[in-house]
Amino acid sequence: MKGGRETGFAYQAVYRYLTTLINEMGSDARVRLPSLRQLADRLNVSISTIQYAYSLLEKEGRVYSIAKSGYYALPMPSMTPVDGGGDLLETLYVNARRPGMRVLSTDEPALIQPLDSPLLLLERELLRQYPRTAQTPPQPWGELELRTALAARYTSSPARCWNADDVYIGADLRGVLEILIAALSLRGAVVLVESPCDWAVLRLLQGAEVKVIELPLLASGEIPIEHLEQLLVSEMVHLVVLSSTLNMPRATFACEANRRAVAQLLQRHGTWVLENDSYSELAFEAGITPFRDLLDPERLIVYSTFEKTIGAEAPYGYVLSRQLTLNLQRHFLLRAFRLSPIRQKAIARLYSNGRIDQHLLILRRLLRESAVSATQLLRERLGDSLQWAEPQGGATIWIRSTRRVDLRRVFHRLLAQRIVIAPGELFSLQGMYGQHLRLTHALGGAEDLDLVLGALADALRLEQS
Repeated sequence: MKGGRETGFAYQAVYRYLTTLINEMGSDARVRLPSLRQLADRLNVSISTIQYAYSLLEKEGRVYSIAKSGYYALPMPSMTPVDGGGDLLETLYVNARRPGMRVLSTDEPALIQPLDSPLLLLERELLRQYPRTAQTPPQPWGELELRTALAARYTSSPARCWNADDVYIGADLRGVLEILIAALSLRGAVVLVESPCDWAVLRLLQGAEVKVIELPLLASGEIPIEHLEQLLVSEMVHLVVLSSTLNMPRATFACEANRRAVAQLLQRHGTWVLENDSYSELAFEAGITPFRDLLDPERLIVYSTFEKTIGAEAPYGYVLSRQLTLNLQRHFLLRAFRLSPIRQKAIARLYSNGRIDQHLLILRRLLRESAVSATQLLRERLGDSLQWAEPQGGATIWIRSTRRVDLRRVFHRLLAQRIVIAPGELFSLQGMYGQHLRLTHALGGAEDLDLVLGALADALRLEQS
């Protein structure tokens, strides 16, 4: 990797090598791993690259270090699936975080091409420019430079413009959504969500004792206009939750005519809209009008996260709102997020210097290629037993079994083989989508995906018999 071959992502290759090495040990005893210098010579990379890969594994609990002795692999835990106390989502979460699992349940598009190296490089440069003694105290709802960059990015016309004071940044998306639920006083209120819906949103609303009404999308991915109007008339709907462009987990979007009809209906009823904008920049095709450009900005709240496009080094969530200024400021002050000012400045510079847009061009291309490859494998392996919506963006595929099968049993059967899938029922509070599942196609290699799909085919066949 040296001599022109060592890139900013060399540590990822080292990380994968070490993960494979640890898994192959297959020992219950603690085994000493190669030293930094041994690995640097073996893999032809710098010692600092080896050090960084080891530090990632140490954070994950895969290795530990002893001063003047080196790094040791922790024993692999039992591969018996861990039960989440009967809660399917908890069982998924617990098993997805165990070492050695092949996780097909994730929705992490940036994993295929993270922007962590440019982000961390910018952060180091900014640390030299802004030594700690010269740094201003953290701002309670985010650094002004980043809020200004986001406001400019979301402004599309004089009528649909945003200011820095309309933007609020939190530690992560969950924290921001919890603040929104509190700021909007949603406890006991009726909230209408398009369905299927992100399980994190559903669980947060359920935990806050919100009355959630699910609006199932049509097979085409469009929102049923008549059903929506019926609910707006018959129910005291406080808020409607919509995807900006791509619905997740379907990874598809409705046609322009359907979206405009929905916007007109919501405008007519004066309904507040909460727009999920986490995926709009991951659509494979350009030119899709987001809902916020069709709706009254005075009755609109937008939320999103950097993590889907930049990666795990930028976990922050954010919200844009014109009308909730005092309420949001109060709740952000109460929450007292402790965010890195320098990391936020670095993200802002990625926007201002155009690096984000360059990155998105590459990320969308890689995701599209991954989706094409994965759907081809699905046709070859499972074309007679599964149907799916052709992904129009993002990193996942929404799949339906053409034969009646207990996907919970399939889920647990695959867990025993160290494979984690996301059953469709997780995306509904009403138990819908029992014949669906969501898989990531951005697994990192066609060989891995082929192996996993073979196991999925076997599990489906056994549960059908």
